[in-house]
Amino acid sequence: MKRHSLTLRLSLMLSVTVIVIFSLCGYALYHSLATQISVRDDAALLTRIDQIRTLLRDEDAITLIQQKPRLFANMLGNTESLLVLRFPGQPPLIVVNPGQRPLPAITPIPADQPLTLSSVHHLVSAGGTPFISAAALAPTRDGNGQIEIVTGRLMRDRTQTLQHYRDQIVLATTLAAVLVAAISIWLVRRALSPLRSLAAEAEAIDVRHLARRMPGQAQAELEPLVAAFNQMLSRLETGYQQLSQVSADMAHELRTPIGTLLGQTEVALSQTRSLGDYQALLGSNYEELERLAKMIDNMLFLARAEDASQARDEQRIDLASLGEKLRSYFDDMAEEKAMRLEMALNGELQADPLLLQRALANLMANALRYGDAGTPVRISSRVLPSAVELVVENHGPTLSADQQARVFDRFWRADASRHQGSSGLGLAIVRSIMQRHQGRCEVQSAHGITRFTLRFPQPA
Repeated sequence: MKRHSLTLRLSLMLSVTVIVIFSLCGYALYHSLATQISVRDDAALLTRIDQIRTLLRDEDAITLIQQKPRLFANMLGNTESLLVLRFPGQPPLIVVNPGQRPLPAITPIPADQPLTLSSVHHLVSAGGTPFISAAALAPTRDGNGQIEIVTGRLMRDRTQTLQHYRDQIVLATTLAAVLVAAISIWLVRRALSPLRSLAAEAEAIDVRHLARRMPGQAQAELEPLVAAFNQMLSRLETGYQQLSQVSADMAHELRTPIGTLLGQTEVALSQTRSLGDYQALLGSNYEELERLAKMIDNMLFLARAEDASQARDEQRIDLASLGEKLRSYFDDMAEEKAMRLEMALNGELQADPLLLQRALANLMANALRYGDAGTPVRISSRVLPSAVELVVENHGPTLSADQQARVFDRFWRADASRHQGSSGLGLAIVRSIMQRHQGRCEVQSAHGITRFTLRFPQPA
């Protein structure tokens, strides 16, 4: 389906709007003019009857009609009018009807009643032209009774005038629509020029110029659009940088175990070795492969955790039961490190149980790995009005402000030489899990105590 341009659509909308407005105004003006002309003609017809009434009342009606018949014809003024004077029920005394039109059958107004616009009768002739007529009784001075006055007029001149006026309205509306269409196209194209400029700016942005931003616009209507574009570009730039950094970090992390595997295997194959040497080589290779498998598993978990389309299986979790489960799992590691676990988890939490267990397990493993021997690792909870906080606290080296800012980054380690066997993904997984729960993870480190806090928002 072909999509029309915004310029064309706006121009058409403006043209249609002008046509509708002009048509409505023209109709209103035409109707007003037709009404005024109709009232004027009806009043003129009634004035003619009133004049004849006065004439017949002041003069000898019979003598006047017999001696001056042309006087009444002259009073009509044109060939489209008719006039009939007669005594009721008798043949006409005078008939002025140049157009030979049929005499309308209407009831005359009594002589003692005034003439009003409602006394005029509106008909339509055989040709479709309006015809107005009226009838009234007039007293005579000679006492021969009342004379009936019947008069009418064919409104051909009024019809022509209104038709000419209507044609002018149609012509003016058409010309206005054409003129507005032409002007609106120019105005709309001029008004949309900032959009074309934005399109040109957007076209110039690619992966090599992600730091580039849309320029500010003077038009207030475009400011939200420009702001949204710039925010999107900022997110894309950040995501692209993070992706590039992750790719570089993964290449670095994978290069070490793969290089070790290749080097050891190459040395082993350079000459014949004993069974013990081969067994030692396989054991070393197994450790490196296990490290690679763990790293790949963590990366896949991160990818699933950050996928917004993956639904969470949220449940009400009893924190005390979860704490006992984690204690039984980490007791041996704590005993090996000469450390002790202090579990103080209480209450309930709405979360995905597997993701929550993974996050706490990573924090506890991190605390046991880097904590000082002989010190406790405390895991506690705190229920707030709109959230539940879980805290993992250990005693050990204090992290600097820069280290605290980067501690949740992928593949980051505070001291790589001391952290062999760690992939640097544990805390990054914790952050992804909290993002999946619309929560927040924080770290505070001071005076030899490092505290990780997980804040889970809870429904009201």
